[in-house]
Amino acid sequence: MGKPTGFMEIKRRERSYAPVSERKKHYGEFMIPLSEEELSRQGARCMDCGIPFCHEGCPVNNIIPDWNDLVYRGNWREALDVLHSTNNFPEFTGRVCPAPCEEACTLNLQDAPVTIKTIEYSIVEKGWAEGWIEPQIPLHHTGKKVAVVGTGPAGLACAQQLARTGHRVICYEKNAKVGGLVRYGIPDFKLAKSIIDRRLAQMQAEGVRFRVNGHVGVNVPVEKLMNEFDAIVLTGGSEHPRNLPVPGRELDGVHFAMDFLTQQNHCISGEVRNDKRITAEGKHVVVIGGGDTGSDCVGTSNRQGAASVTQIELTSKPPLKPDKLVTWPNWPMKLRTSTSHEEGCERDWDIVTKAFIGENGKVRALRAVRAEWVRENGEWKMKEVVDSAFEIHADLVLLAMGFVNPAHQGMLNAMGVDYDARGNVAADTRNYQTSVNKVFAAGDMRRGQSLVVWAIREGRQAARAVDEYLMGKSELPR
Repeated sequence: MGKPTGFMEIKRRERSYAPVSERKKHYGEFMIPLSEEELSRQGARCMDCGIPFCHEGCPVNNIIPDWNDLVYRGNWREALDVLHSTNNFPEFTGRVCPAPCEEACTLNLQDAPVTIKTIEYSIVEKGWAEGWIEPQIPLHHTGKKVAVVGTGPAGLACAQQLARTGHRVICYEKNAKVGGLVRYGIPDFKLAKSIIDRRLAQMQAEGVRFRVNGHVGVNVPVEKLMNEFDAIVLTGGSEHPRNLPVPGRELDGVHFAMDFLTQQNHCISGEVRNDKRITAEGKHVVVIGGGDTGSDCVGTSNRQGAASVTQIELTSKPPLKPDKLVTWPNWPMKLRTSTSHEEGCERDWDIVTKAFIGENGKVRALRAVRAEWVRENGEWKMKEVVDSAFEIHADLVLLAMGFVNPAHQGMLNAMGVDYDARGNVAADTRNYQTSVNKVFAAGDMRRGQSLVVWAIREGRQAARAVDEYLMGKSELPR
């Protein structure tokens, strides 16, 4: 794949970003892509490594060496076809996926993996620019009706696959616009919402219908879906956030991260909401939790004009570089610094939040202690460091500690589906069927909080399972 000696002759190059001073002034995307000439050179670095570990590292099993080679040779149209054969929305993953494929790349053993994510992004964007991405209208219709509940990446991938095989698909979205947390949870500076809209136009041309403001179990009766559809796919995500029940949690100024991020996205899109405005302007912000959601809170707070931003984590600071002989080709625990962190953020680790301190009902500080992690009987346990208590000035606290499970009240309880030990909808990864006949589940609602790329994978696989259930067989890929 690529040029046989390319990995020895060409250095890794990645796309760049607009200066911090400029990009903090707006909510638009700020990536600066590589030229086609340079992308060809980067594709040439892909090795003929025998076993392409990048395939296994990628949850949708992208055929990465093939489209790297095609880009190297200038065959962009064919590269787009190969890319779309495994991934319905490479414009999403090319922007927000953490690229486990690059961690699995053989060249990552020398800390210089192929720039897979950048090449993926460039292939699909060229496809849109050239007009190559068109609706794929089914040649026949099966007469079967499928309801997809939730329009995040799992629901959209499932709906598109089912529509292309001839089923009538109707997607229900409880919000005013389609996209789930891709639209409402990911900031515009990471993924502009016009990127979602152009793909939705393609899906509508393919026959997918969307019912926005359609909250199943609230204003859309569960019985309606059970009576009118031949199959139902639950892809509503994992929306119940992990709380921090410490003294002072009720104070004004302590919020779940997703409430903060969603509200900002509503503002940008012009959607009018009646809830109280949460803003970081002029405030000392503390973000609790170090994942992607916490990073998004950092970037959004800086754009809103925060006086300072501090991000704290319960766990220890990971190493800057992992031991590749131990971790490769798996996803390693290492220090990850996002573009939002680069825009201004103090980060600290091994911190246990003990209480929120307030004045006149508003938060003013966070009380915490240092922690240390010790191994006892083969297990890591946390111990608080004696006499290590301290306070952090905080006018706004954002809880970004992940999500525990989908919301049970309403649709799920009304349907009577079983839950697994973690509170997710119980279904396997072969049939994706729940305990209720003709009801399927995929994405975060089934597997728990995860990545966009895993949601796309599950949506595609669930579509095949539904097609098999309806027709007895399926030609859809898994």
